[in-house]
Amino acid sequence: MSDLKICKLGLWNKSIPGIKFDDQGVSNFAKMQLSLMEQYPRGEMGMANWESIVEKMKLDGKGKQYDCIIGMSGGTDSSYLLHIAKQYGLRVIAVNLDNGWSSDIAVKNIKVVTSALNYDLETYVINYEEVIGVLKAYILASFPWIDSPTDIAIKSTLYKIAAREGVKYVLNGSDFRSEGKQPLTWTYSDTKQLKFLVRKFSPETKLRTYPLQPLSSWIYYGFIRKIKVIRPLYFLPYEKKEAKKLLAEKYGWIDYGGHHHENIFTKFAISYWLPEKFGIDKRIITLSAQVLSGEISREEAMNQINNPSFNIETIENDINYVIKKLKLSREDFEKAFKAENKFYYDYPSYYPLFKKFAGIGKTVSMKIFGFKPGIFEAIDQKI
Repeated sequence: MSDLKICKLGLWNKSIPGIKFDDQGVSNFAKMQLSLMEQYPRGEMGMANWESIVEKMKLDGKGKQYDCIIGMSGGTDSSYLLHIAKQYGLRVIAVNLDNGWSSDIAVKNIKVVTSALNYDLETYVINYEEVIGVLKAYILASFPWIDSPTDIAIKSTLYKIAAREGVKYVLNGSDFRSEGKQPLTWTYSDTKQLKFLVRKFSPETKLRTYPLQPLSSWIYYGFIRKIKVIRPLYFLPYEKKEAKKLLAEKYGWIDYGGHHHENIFTKFAISYWLPEKFGIDKRIITLSAQVLSGEISREEAMNQINNPSFNIETIENDINYVIKKLKLSREDFEKAFKAENKFYYDYPSYYPLFKKFAGIGKTVSMKIFGFKPGIFEAIDQKI
């Protein structure tokens, strides 16, 4: 990183698409986070906003079995979110999406936390043959964020179960202060693109049950069912290190290692596929966010980023495990790995539509979801 221009407020650097620096050396990514910190203050105001939301959730939940729904991965954010929900007396249905890639530690974490808090847990199992076809298609497409299909499936499943239960609120564990905001080039994909990639690169796969999120579902769940996404960690005090310590001491929760390493495929995508094939190190974004938020020092972040993103001693076993589990030949995997890198703009998607109608899209999204989705934030910031 020493030969790249680096933001003075974090580690954001010239390797990030769409990055710009002002005369003081502050990047537009840092400015975006500072803007969000103003928009979603913590402290007394954040607490008051959160308590107002809790009151509304309880009011809307009267006469129903649950006030809200939380997606459980066994990771830090979702586990801590369940802990918070209990503190505020919220009645939660916890949902775990099983795509066949959860680590043993993650499964144990889900069970110990939900059991200790006496929350109902529903596990939604996806047909694994469809999972294979979808994830394989993204790899063969030489796409960066090959775990995008999992993100789509999680959102789709949470909305579906929320609608079934008459729940109006999905609690989400996102936290821009500890995770940052990723550029679209690194992470964007959608249901239209997913269907195209499966048809092109895995035509034998028939998507009969895979949870998808077409545009019509956004309108249905948002406008008709009036389901909103709430992000409690935007309002409440939260530091990952402290959260991990609390979860371990109170529930016997076990740390699984790096960011999103609770899922084996997600771990592979973040720690190997992205940095080794695309030169994309998502830690730059997450660590920068934590520096700007005061969670870690810039020196500590620099030390972390200078270490490899994967375990050199075990990475070959990890690669072989992924290839075998996806029923890929080594030859096909190597061919995809060495192929020309592609991005969301190289394949059909909803993005041109979102960009064309970004103005009205932001307004409608705020009305539907209660917040501005990341894609419109990225369009505004040109990242």
